[in-house]
Amino acid sequence: MANFSDLNPFAKRETHSSTSITTYKVLTLLSWVLSVITTVYYDFESPHDGHLIRRTIWGQNYAHRSGFTQNATITSIYWLVLFILQLVYIGHLFSKDSAQVNAAASVGSHFIFNNLLHFGWVMLFVRSHFIWSEILLIINFINLTSLYFRHNTYPRGIHMPAVSGPLAWTFVALYWNGAIMVPAQHSFVARIFANVFIWSILVYGMFFIVIYKDYTMGFNLSVLSASLGVAQFFDRVIAFQWIFAFTIMAVLFVFTVVVAVPAWTGKEVSWGTRQTQPDAERAPLLNDN
Repeated sequence: MANFSDLNPFAKRETHSSTSITTYKVLTLLSWVLSVITTVYYDFESPHDGHLIRRTIWGQNYAHRSGFTQNATITSIYWLVLFILQLVYIGHLFSKDSAQVNAAASVGSHFIFNNLLHFGWVMLFVRSHFIWSEILLIINFINLTSLYFRHNTYPRGIHMPAVSGPLAWTFVALYWNGAIMVPAQHSFVARIFANVFIWSILVYGMFFIVIYKDYTMGFNLSVLSASLGVAQFFDRVIAFQWIFAFTIMAVLFVFTVVVAVPAWTGKEVSWGTRQTQPDAERAPLLNDN
């Protein structure tokens, strides 16, 4: 088991060798560039190979309207900001502070895997291979969930771009891609299912806000809920979906502020009557360094 742990790139380690750090620097940067170029390219260009219907990312979004259709502008801004913040995360690998380097390297394997899966998802999605693209989203959701629960004690500069940002998107994309995958996404039954399952975004976000006091997850999901709400409003004004989406956005945003403000002022919000002292190891989002 010890040998397997040494070979397992996803094993949790406190320190990393200089060779491992160099490998993480190269692979993290290359996989990030691959993810960014692929996403940006297929935002504007459709693929020219294959036999199925081929569209841009947002061409697929609007060609297959459903209860989880996203607004292209808001979600694109979300990804643009996330890509920029991921550069901040990558910068931790090149830091002179060994603690920051080791912390960044600890999530490196999951982050690289996320970039590769995102690349694969884009390539399949724009070529209308929706079942396979959904499978990749499921795998990435498992990857990022494992990353979150095993490495949730790092500063915002690592946690937001490498963990909570991609995880929030993947969770919402599971419904978006899944709705497109269903042949009868415009049917009354599909709309009812969408009206029900949209509330899982609120439940999912509140879990991280209440249990982990992770306001980054709350903010990420509130932005994506706003994107969903705007798209649904312009798709069907007389419908419940956009009302539900904006309600979820508002609730998540309010609770995000409730948790974020005390964290920024060096305090910790308490949901119970008993106030406990914040533990630096268990409250990573209070640490900016």
